[in-house]
Amino acid sequence: MASPFLYFPGRRLSQAELTAACLDGHLVALGEGFVPADVVETAPLRAASLTTLLGDAMAASHLSAAWVYGAVDDPPARHSGQRAAPQRLHHVIDRRLVYHDPRVGADDLRRVGGILVTTPARTAADLARTPGEAHDDALRSWAAREPEIAGLGLAWLAAHPRIPHRRRAADLLTGLADASAPSACG
Repeated sequence: MASPFLYFPGRRLSQAELTAACLDGHLVALGEGFVPADVVETAPLRAASLTTLLGDAMAASHLSAAWVYGAVDDPPARHSGQRAAPQRLHHVIDRRLVYHDPRVGADDLRRVGGILVTTPARTAADLARTPGEAHDDALRSWAAREPEIAGLGLAWLAAHPRIPHRRRAADLLTGLADASAPSACG
């Protein structure tokens, strides 16, 4: 179900009208859409803003899923989408999207704001498995806000022993879990 607060170019208003409303201070950009300047930015609204980019065949993953869950404040420059459909996608993928072809299983998905998003545990593991400062920073930011996320990511890795880059992910998540554990000297 689409949010009445979310506007996409070409639907109710043209790109020019949406841009003018932004210049007037009535709307602000959110993901791939626009929302009223005074609307509260929630996970379902963030997720719904990716509807035109991801559709029904892909799930928000990696940095995009982290943004949906509030792990980071700003959306990534290019969103990440992972195949959720059983069949491979043969259409042209948008240049605004980093596409990951391995299919995400139903156990690793949840519906947020009408679109599929990888679960927090899967997202934490994916961020930890993916090299790069942006992924590491997003995971550290998330762990600072929600200390239990490192443990969720570790549990996901334990349940998936044959996943690529598992060792890197386990080391990073273990370090974050240890850093957030209450000290015995308290």
